[in-house]
This record gives sequence, C-alpha cells and structure tokens, in this order.
Amino acid sequence: MPRFSIVIPCYNAAATLAETLDSLLAQGLQDWEALVIDDGSTDTSRRIAEGYAARDPRVRPMRNRGKGPSEARNMALAEAAGDVIAFCDADDIWMPQKLARLDAAFADPTLAACYARVAFFDETGPRSLSRIRPGDMSICDLLGENPVCTMSNLAVRSDAFVLLGGLDPRILHNEDLEFLIRLVGEGHRLAGLDEVLVYYRTSVTGLSADLPAMAAGRLAALVTAARYNHRPTRRDEAIHLRYLTRRALRTGAPRRQALGLALRGLGSSPFGWFSDRRRGALTLGGALLAPLLPAPLRKSLFAN
Repeated sequence: MPRFSIVIPCYNAAATLAETLDSLLAQGLQDWEALVIDDGSTDTSRRIAEGYAARDPRVRPMRNRGKGPSEARNMALAEAAGDVIAFCDADDIWMPQKLARLDAAFADPTLAACYARVAFFDETGPRSLSRIRPGDMSICDLLGENPVCTMSNLAVRSDAFVLLGGLDPRILHNEDLEFLIRLVGEGHRLAGLDEVLVYYRTSVTGLSADLPAMAAGRLAALVTAARYNHRPTRRDEAIHLRYLTRRALRTGAPRRQALGLALRGLGSSPFGWFSDRRRGALTLGGALLAPLLPAPLRKSLFAN
C-alpha cells in the first residue's frame, strides 16, 4: 500500500501534463501512486499518461466513469490505495519536497487534511504567493477567504475522504470550499504548512467566464455551512470579494471587473475589506492603478 495516492484529473492537458508528472517523479519521497484520470480528452493527454505508465507502473492511466473534475477526483473513493489522497491538477507543478513535508505533517494522527502555500505563475514566471492561516481551520475562516486556493494544494486522509463521500459533482466551482466546510464541520482537523509547495498556473481569461459558476458554487458552500449553523457576515463577504479582486488582478482580468469587485467589497464592509490593512490597501490600489503600473511593480505589489 503506497503512502500517497495522487489524483490528477486530466482534460486536454497535453501541453502541461508531462511537466506535472515530471514534478511527481522528482519528489524526494517516492512512496506514491498516481491516478491520471482522463475526462474525455481529444488531444494526446491519454497517450502521454500511457507513456509515463509504460516507464513507471506507479502511474495509472484511467478514464473518468462520470463527467467533470469532481467525478474524476471521486474515483479515488474506489481506486486509491494510499493512506493519504493528494490532489494535483494536470497543469500545476509540485515542489520536490512536497510529499516529504506532507508525510511529516500526517505523522500527527489527529490531522485529517493539510495544505501549504501556493505560488501563482504564468509564462512570465511567479506572480504572487498565497498565505496560510495559523492554527486549525474553522468554518468561519473559510467563509471569508479559502487559503487552500486550489485542489492541487489539498491532501486528505483516505478514510476521511471516503467518510465524507468525496466532492459534490453538482458544483462546478468552489467544490473544494464546500468539501472543506463539510470536513471541518464534521470535526476533522485541517491545518497549513507555511511553505510554498505548489506552483499554480494562472489563466488570463479564466475569471470573467467563471464568475457566475463561482457564485453558484459559493452559494452551495454557504448552504452547507448553514447546516453547521454558520452564516457569512458582511465582513466575510467583503473578505471574499477582496479575494476575487486579487484573483482578477493576478489573472489580468479587465480593469472594470477588478474595480467593480473592489467597490462591492468596500460597500459590503469597509472593516472587512481592511481587516488586513496592507492587503486591503494594496488590493484597492491595484484595482485602481494596475493598468498603469509596469509588470515588475504589479508582481511586487501582489507578492503576498
């Protein structure tokens, strides 16, 4: 039985999949299997996965029995053999020490799930870094800003993932947030490692097209939170909108979109927006001035 089962949903990822798999082969801790789950790709993604499997039997190419990344990830419920399930998207990259750091963290038997810091990058290089919250995560923490950021940054014990029934496949965006709320709501510990272990590939055009689906997914997550008697405050909404503004700035979304999100956040709760004064001020300044700033300064502005 491997220590880790790495679950990689894959859809038309031929341009990036090899780099992702190479980052697994470069891990310092090698006790893993990788489930590369094709979700109906029409490019050479499946062929690339099969090529890696021919050289390394730990790589297991599979076909999604359903449709969509949540259904693909949920195949771990039946297929994963590892003690811990670590998710990775087919266009992201892990640092070589990631699994070793996770292994050390999960030596604590009370820890159910773990995440770390994320470096957002594009073809020009790193753009910004995420942060972690000190201590264990609470539902209240998650209602404002989700520091896990991406499924590529989440590892969870297999028994906890099975007990919770995996991800909700009806949710297209924020399915990770809804799952984390259930995880924490059922009394499982989720904690962070203060180290960059994942490089997350950003998309310039992703945010505007995804906003309606992101809003629907967040609503589903809030419904789940209400089952545990937690409801978002205006402060939580302002922090969430600050997060969306920063995401818009990271991905080069249109200026009006970033500025509109910022103004909504300030209108919801100035106190919430400036709950982190530096973050609030830089985000608002970025929304107002980003198109006028040179790229190096923008990267510096959103480095944390």
